[in-house]
Amino acid sequence: MSDPFDLSDFEPATPLRGADAGPPPYLAGLNDVQREAVEAVDGPVLVLAGAGTGKTRVLTTRLAHILHTGRARPYEVLAVTFTNKASKQMKERVESALQQPVESLWLGTFHAMGVRILRRHAELVGLKPNFTILDRDDQIRLMKQVIEAAGLDDKKAPARNLAAIIDRWKDQGHTPDRVTASDAGDFAFGKGQALYAAYQERLVALNAADFGDLLLHCLTIFRKHSDILAEYQQRFRYILVDEYQDANVAQYLWLRLLAQKHHNICCVGDDDQSIYGWRGAEVGNILRFEKDFEGAKVIRLEQNYRSTPHILAAASGIISKNESRMGKTLWTQVNEGEKVRVRGVWDGAEEARVVAEEIELLQSRKVSLDEIAILVRASFQTREFEERFLSLGMPYRVVGGQRFYENKEIRDANAYLRVLVQPDDDLAFERIFNVPKRSLGTKAFQTVQQYARHAGMSLTQAASEIVTTDELRPQARRSLATLMENFDRWRKTRADLPHPDLVETILEESGYTDMWQADKDPKAPTRLENLKELIHALEEFENLDEYLEHVSLVMDNENSSADEMVSLMTLHGAKGLEFDAVFLPGWEEGLFPHQRALDEGGTTALEEERRLAHVGITRARKLATITFAANRRVFNQWNANLPSRFVDELPPDHIDVLSDAGVYGSGENAYESEVKDTAIPFNIPGDFGARKGRFRRGVNNDGMVIDGKAQHVETDSAESTFAPGGRVFHQKFGYGLILSVSGNRLEISFDKAGTKKVIDQFVESA
Repeated sequence: MSDPFDLSDFEPATPLRGADAGPPPYLAGLNDVQREAVEAVDGPVLVLAGAGTGKTRVLTTRLAHILHTGRARPYEVLAVTFTNKASKQMKERVESALQQPVESLWLGTFHAMGVRILRRHAELVGLKPNFTILDRDDQIRLMKQVIEAAGLDDKKAPARNLAAIIDRWKDQGHTPDRVTASDAGDFAFGKGQALYAAYQERLVALNAADFGDLLLHCLTIFRKHSDILAEYQQRFRYILVDEYQDANVAQYLWLRLLAQKHHNICCVGDDDQSIYGWRGAEVGNILRFEKDFEGAKVIRLEQNYRSTPHILAAASGIISKNESRMGKTLWTQVNEGEKVRVRGVWDGAEEARVVAEEIELLQSRKVSLDEIAILVRASFQTREFEERFLSLGMPYRVVGGQRFYENKEIRDANAYLRVLVQPDDDLAFERIFNVPKRSLGTKAFQTVQQYARHAGMSLTQAASEIVTTDELRPQARRSLATLMENFDRWRKTRADLPHPDLVETILEESGYTDMWQADKDPKAPTRLENLKELIHALEEFENLDEYLEHVSLVMDNENSSADEMVSLMTLHGAKGLEFDAVFLPGWEEGLFPHQRALDEGGTTALEEERRLAHVGITRARKLATITFAANRRVFNQWNANLPSRFVDELPPDHIDVLSDAGVYGSGENAYESEVKDTAIPFNIPGDFGARKGRFRRGVNNDGMVIDGKAQHVETDSAESTFAPGGRVFHQKFGYGLILSVSGNRLEISFDKAGTKKVIDQFVESA
């Protein structure tokens, strides 16, 4: 059988179309910089493509140009993307530009290209060419087997935690022998490396690989077999990479090895849109491109074809505060348009109300709901918007995620409540029977189910009776008895305990909250936030019966469809999308930038949060509205919030602060909006009274200076006894280093909370 990879019979590269027939039509319509990026085909090139600057067009046109001019045959070009959708679109656009089919291209995602190489050389890593690629569920099951074989308790060393750790190692290009003791940490009492090695051995025995292996095995082959690496280096005369800022270390190493022969690598990306560090993306890859590839040419695409000048200026004002960036300034020839609107509200409920009112006004101006989006930092924020839209009958979709009440953790919690209120709800009881795991497996459930059917009773009745007999194993019997006793106790306390407190108690005593706190899956913190938002939501109802009835009606309404819908999604999920009008709620310290990110990542995380703000603003074509709430219920507690530092970084010439009543638009396009007083209702100590102003400058109860640009309150001008360089402690923000002193105001770089301005009376020497 002939080798499909044998290239000996192919003719030399020739132009696909007449290269001497004048400029090809696909170059028409490109601006000067875009055309430069297309035609600079030789040598390493980094195309810094800002939001809305036509980077997809440049990349596809460049690929078409390489083929059209005969610089390479299709199978000599490697083009990698991050999604199958992007690969399909690129191929379609290339064929459209060349007006003919293009076959044999190495075009696809990193994983698709990796598996294509790996199947040819599988035996070099102990696999057969027909190896199986495991999905996430299979991966978890296999890890459980490895953990059990090592004699470890799955509860103390959860398989999902191990999966997350191994995924991270593979993203970093680490095989088991390259994992250091510091990398392994204290997972499973320091046995993480050994478990990783055992897991890889099991994969080989099963003739299987997971997604991380598809590139990791290629790296192993390239490192150990220089002849094979040389073959692919020779083959790929040109390499094109989309969304380079999202590449992880393994992907970076894979690309760098392949590009060493011809050096014709073109990476297109935007360092200002690198927002996936939490899943392995390394912004440093794009920042060090010129160092990695000597003689690299950097081309900046800065003309934006999407947004208005005010929107671009606002986004640029924020992102300019980042130090880890290559720098570019977006500009546009689009009409000036509306300034970015900034608005303070009392709480999350009012935020949802005013945003819904603005959307209704946009509807009255014939703006399609499909062209309106609400972009949140944390998924729990969606609930109040969903509730508001449902009450108004306004159709909406949750993009890239589930509606609030469809989330697994909310369905699980509601199942507990359904069993509490209606013990005969067999479907709800089945859902939580072994959630969290309590040694009640499939066999135990089948035993209870058979008993219930035979006796003609509900599952809960059967469970209460069967724990008094010997049908179940002792451990399962004890676990089930404890569960039934818990439900009995919860029902007895229902009359005496406020229902939000009761639900919080159920989630804690059942072990459900602990289950997610111990889970290292990246989604676990979001699930915990959603559960806390659920507790908050319960306060809006008289009792659990009313709440459960509401949920049933909501779920029924969610099955309805409409031609046009408002899009509701996270900022991370919005990358690559664009809308006429974008609402950006929740711009408050601790929520955005997110406190957990700051605590775990410090300055690096802050810069990624700032890039996220930049991405959010640049999703808007015509209208961007930023809101922040003075009070918000987070972690089941009311917090008095500070406006996000990003709000203060917005350039004042490009924003409108909404207060009292506002008129937006001009001439025939103007429309009025009733807007409440936006003075931030903090309790200000001393002489700092309530003031209207842009964001009101004053001091809150933590001694935090609230910065503004217009009207403000000056602090006491008395000189402080503190000096720059001193270490101090703040009750809320912890330890920090004084950067500067102005009167009695201190600018402090806190170890975990970032840089903040506070009054000296609220700190003490450390």
